[in-house]
Amino acid sequence: MTTKRINKYAPDTIIQGDCLSVMRDIPSGSVDLTVTSPPYDNLRKYNGYTFDFEPIARELFRITKKGGVVVWVVGDATINGSETGTSFKQALYFKEIGFNLETMIYEVAGTGAKGSNYYYWQSFEYMFVLSIGNPKTSNRIADIRNTGGGIKRHTTPKSTLLKSRTDRTGIVMPIFSIRPNVWRYHHADSSDIITHPAPFPEKLARDHILSWSNEGDLVFDPMCGSGTTLKMAATYKRHFLGCDISEEYCRIAERRVANAVQQITIGV
Repeated sequence: MTTKRINKYAPDTIIQGDCLSVMRDIPSGSVDLTVTSPPYDNLRKYNGYTFDFEPIARELFRITKKGGVVVWVVGDATINGSETGTSFKQALYFKEIGFNLETMIYEVAGTGAKGSNYYYWQSFEYMFVLSIGNPKTSNRIADIRNTGGGIKRHTTPKSTLLKSRTDRTGIVMPIFSIRPNVWRYHHADSSDIITHPAPFPEKLARDHILSWSNEGDLVFDPMCGSGTTLKMAATYKRHFLGCDISEEYCRIAERRVANAVQQITIGV
């Protein structure tokens, strides 16, 4: 893994630079999965970063493979008692330029009082799952334990001619069911200390990486910040590519990814 100071495409690289300039050097249709969280409204501020949404969205569409996925984690500020609605505008623009849209919810545990005192406090952000066509990879996570899972149950056939218990079909109930589209994480869910204003949980990045990519795929984060997406991609044997405008955050990301690779190497 290397950190570069020039805008040049290469797998397993962290690049310091403006994400639009970096993405323009990435070949079309080369990224399997993007997991990112942009600086939205006035909720997140980064070192020297200006956020230009529409060109970024168009570049993401260009570099994503057919069947590839972009996970866009975003929320809205409350200003003068009303939410901005920026997230909805972004979702609709993604659809306008050709992405399919599936809305998921990131429930943020332990948020405290957020939003307007006239309404219920906010405790979630959106996770827009955007794909070019249907996702080519869909490894849906099954971790919701079923009551009676693993127990063989009998079902009565539809035919009224079959009356005896021996005519019933035995079905073993699955131990786990596929989770729904609301995922709950604690905001500060990281195994190492991060000097960054808004890291999202490692488990959130991990679960999307496991859901929408396979080993050896390329995972991208155009606003990688402290490198959570890149760290989880390296941990689960995906190639990664990330960039950030801030040299400070690139160095944090580099350290985190290097630590993850070292732990894999020594079998921790």
